[in-house]
Amino acid sequence: MIGYIHQRVIRSLVNFLAFFSHSAYVASFEPRDVSHALSDPNWVNAMHEELENFERNHDLVKPPPNCHPICTKWVFKNKQGENGMVVRSKARLVAQGFCQKEGIDYEETFAPVARLEAIRILLAFAASKGFKLQQMDVKSAFLNGFIEEKVYVRQPPGFESARFPNRVYKLRKALYGLKQAPRAWYARLKSFLLKSGFVMGSVDNTLFFLGRGGDTLIVQIYVDDIIFGGSSHALIKQGSEGTFVHQAKYTRDILKKFEMGDSKPMTTPMSTNTALDADEDGEAVDQKEF
Repeated sequence: MIGYIHQRVIRSLVNFLAFFSHSAYVASFEPRDVSHALSDPNWVNAMHEELENFERNHDLVKPPPNCHPICTKWVFKNKQGENGMVVRSKARLVAQGFCQKEGIDYEETFAPVARLEAIRILLAFAASKGFKLQQMDVKSAFLNGFIEEKVYVRQPPGFESARFPNRVYKLRKALYGLKQAPRAWYARLKSFLLKSGFVMGSVDNTLFFLGRGGDTLIVQIYVDDIIFGGSSHALIKQGSEGTFVHQAKYTRDILKKFEMGDSKPMTTPMSTNTALDADEDGEAVDQKEF
């Protein structure tokens, strides 16, 4: 019965997050601007995917009196996998949040974000207890947080309505770039987790756990990245060797940045033939710093 309850809860959570996921498109370049993006069908599809979600969540209306709509812009980014290959071309419609005025466009902006130390503790705890871990990246997370203020934005550049070019969008949900977007997303996800029976950490408000008998399910939130940890092996699959964290992709990116991708690998990051002698006249150093 415990396993059934956990499976039902995690399935509900995955379905909740998967509701915001979409298909991916891959292009070979990052556009300079909208006109450049419109020359490639993959970027056009990526923009239409973003627009479909945007138009579904917001209303095209006549601008009210004294309305000062916030401008929007497109942000294009190719996402790379661990092997350095482009796996997804992401087009984001972003609000120029620097135009927002406090007390008019937003009230509160604070949203809890997991500290890296907390994530390390979670990984260490999971490894010591034999928990299984998985990570989920929620696409378009910020676009699904409800906002309380009345916010109007201009139509997306390059996709203005031919019938209503002077109309603006009244936002019902958050938009990337808005100052209150992270808070709105966190509030919605937090509400779902609490309704599902999770308990929020008293010290870390980004940590949620669900206990049933001897089983425990843990959720750690880092903006739109979520880590699942469970004591039941039926909940989350993971290798028997343990939990491993590596920076292979980061290392490849650094080598590419400094044009050292074709360099010969070495087990020791210095010449092994160099003779090292004590520097009797050199300045003393604190060895503990190294």
